[in-house]
Amino acid sequence: MMVDSTLAQVGKNLSEAMRILEDGQRENEVGPEKWRLNRTSIPGPLQGDGQDVATILHLVHNLIHDEEEEEDKPSQHRMQNVGEQGHMALLGHSLAAYISVLDRERLRKLTTRILSDTTLWLCRLFRYENGSAYFHEDDRDGLVKVCRLVINARYEEYASEGYAILSSKQPVIYQSASGRPGLGQHLCSQLGLPLSSLCTVPCNTIFGSQHQMDIALLDKLIKEDIEAGKLPLLLIANAGTPGAGHTDKLGRLKDLCDQYSMWLHVEGVNLATLALGQITSAIMAATKSDSMTLTPGQWLGLPAVTAVTLYRHEDPALSLAAGLTSSQPVAKLRALPLWLSLQYLGHNGIVEKIRHATALSQQLLQKLKALTSIKTSVEDELSSPVVLFKFSQESSAASSGGSVEGYCAGEKEVLDSFNRWLGEQLVQLVPTSGVDVVELEDEGTCVRFSPLLTAAVLGTQQENVEELVEKLSELVPLMCSTMCLRQDFREEIHRHSPSLRYIEDLSWPGLGVVRYEPQAEGMDESRRKQELEKINTELLKKLQDLDTDIIFSTGPEFGTEEDCIFVGMVTEDVDVTELVDTVAALGRDIEESGRLLENMTEVVRKGILEAELQLQKANEEKLMEEGMLRQIPLVGSVLNWFSPFESSIKGRTFNLAAGSLDSTETTYSTKAQAGRPNLQETPTSSSKKLPGQRLFRRSGVGSDSFSETSSIGQAEETTRDGSSTQSGSIHPPTSPPVPKEDSHTACDVTPEKIQESSVQEHSQVEDEVASEERQPEGPEVEQSER
Repeated sequence: MMVDSTLAQVGKNLSEAMRILEDGQRENEVGPEKWRLNRTSIPGPLQGDGQDVATILHLVHNLIHDEEEEEDKPSQHRMQNVGEQGHMALLGHSLAAYISVLDRERLRKLTTRILSDTTLWLCRLFRYENGSAYFHEDDRDGLVKVCRLVINARYEEYASEGYAILSSKQPVIYQSASGRPGLGQHLCSQLGLPLSSLCTVPCNTIFGSQHQMDIALLDKLIKEDIEAGKLPLLLIANAGTPGAGHTDKLGRLKDLCDQYSMWLHVEGVNLATLALGQITSAIMAATKSDSMTLTPGQWLGLPAVTAVTLYRHEDPALSLAAGLTSSQPVAKLRALPLWLSLQYLGHNGIVEKIRHATALSQQLLQKLKALTSIKTSVEDELSSPVVLFKFSQESSAASSGGSVEGYCAGEKEVLDSFNRWLGEQLVQLVPTSGVDVVELEDEGTCVRFSPLLTAAVLGTQQENVEELVEKLSELVPLMCSTMCLRQDFREEIHRHSPSLRYIEDLSWPGLGVVRYEPQAEGMDESRRKQELEKINTELLKKLQDLDTDIIFSTGPEFGTEEDCIFVGMVTEDVDVTELVDTVAALGRDIEESGRLLENMTEVVRKGILEAELQLQKANEEKLMEEGMLRQIPLVGSVLNWFSPFESSIKGRTFNLAAGSLDSTETTYSTKAQAGRPNLQETPTSSSKKLPGQRLFRRSGVGSDSFSETSSIGQAEETTRDGSSTQSGSIHPPTSPPVPKEDSHTACDVTPEKIQESSVQEHSQVEDEVASEERQPEGPEVEQSER
């Protein structure tokens, strides 16, 4: 078969370009200096010498992946799965540039054939008989052109009089309240119409879907506009609303438009199902509309493919005036990528892709019905291609046995934040599923699964849906337990007031927000704010260093609350009391340590002055004891050689804890530092943790629970060791070593349960100190204390 050499070269160049952009491999002939030049992201002047194609393509590759290389991690953005059909669409853009340089007659014949074939295939594929097609890059542009067509048709003198003729009867465009946001404003802007020409029709409130247009109210609005001397021009209906994927009652809307001589335009993702063998009557009614906009690029996974608006109108002159047709052959080449892709896929391949997407929706819907605490919202359980689901508080309270009494304030906002977190987690865990988060007026925040828009692009398969359900089943129990423990967390923080303060943040998807309030008095506002920030920052670091599954953070990047600790999701076996006690204990410990450091400056200054006075006094006493002759350099040396003199000056040691100067005589006589305290860990939790058990977990609950026998055995083993150190759940370096004589002071910063054992520890410490005094050798005492 003969193939034009130029066409073959175009295909070869495209394949080579795709290989370079996808693989990012560097040819050996490109030097490292030029490689660094290509990597730069700073714009510069055009180089004098031209560059080869490979170098330019590598530059494009580096610009695409520049952000990933800077962050040194793979991109989390969803990348389109460009298959063979995608290569055909990209090849169409290259061929369009080549075809545009053909001679005019050959170009006219070729573009006419491409446009005719594509229009015929789309009209037959989506059951739109006797239709014409307009191909456009912006999916809103087709509706703009259709509005111009209707204006030219309804205002006969519009071509000569222009916008002045519109003042006699103001045109009105009707759209649904659940339609695409900003679409009506875009129409008015492009057509030069005032916003008063746009009428938004509310949706049903009592009967029918809350996402469908209220037809009775639409009829009333049209009659009011006619009575006001306005001209009802066009109605925009939805076959799959952008949010919930619901379809308006297109049959009744068509009858209403015929009654008032209005143009009916339909758009939406559900129009893709017109290609299937079995479709619902609600969708089938779209084939009777005056125009409809299709987006086959999204449905079939075709990159850089135009949207298509199919319409019916018998006057080609008006279509030309509206811009729906063009006399320029080059403008018709916009259909070339789609023409190539449709031939590559074939009728069966197109139908199979759409059928696969609808099957994924049904698969997910059936799986979600088996999950508790998940509420689904679909228009038709048998054929809806869009599935909405969200975490439901009512079912979570019933399934987990928890209570949500007293937790009514801001309930909707909290549920919205939880569902927003759920959607974000699913997007990160299963990116190929294509789920996203939508905000709906009645349902609130929901997670949407619309495979008609994402499956072909991302390559979603049935195993991806299974993985999505698996991850969802893991996240839902976490959300249920967190929701049930939020009130307990609030009450425990109030119990520790005023040192801890509960921060009400309804947008935080977690256990809650807490702030430690310093208790120091006499500080001004700026000083107190600095102390608040310092303590809570240090407290957050200590909590993040703990061996626990709970995530502690500073909250959202653009949050309103500052200097707070945001506690994330928790499991049902979390001991909230222990968690809050630990936060309070660590906060007090940090505050007291900071206070000690502040006071230490004054203590050290006074100690230095006292040491200088004592040393000066000792020097004077030495002078009096030795006499004046011993101070003369030469005479003193001879005198000291004949009659040595033993100095009585003793060294000094500065005790930071006591803030006093002590003599070193005891240190040198016993070869050990006098009054050396025993190292003792400051306990911060009253519960004894078993080996392998994470912090803040209750024994016997959840997957990390332990048997009663092992718990008792562990407790007996700890008793036999005779250790006075509490086996706490956290071990942060919270304070300096505490003497055993002051062990009751250390217990002041621990939870209340530890104070019961402090008296027994104190008596035990006194016995140990008494026995140590009877030891004859200092080094042995020191070793025993360690």
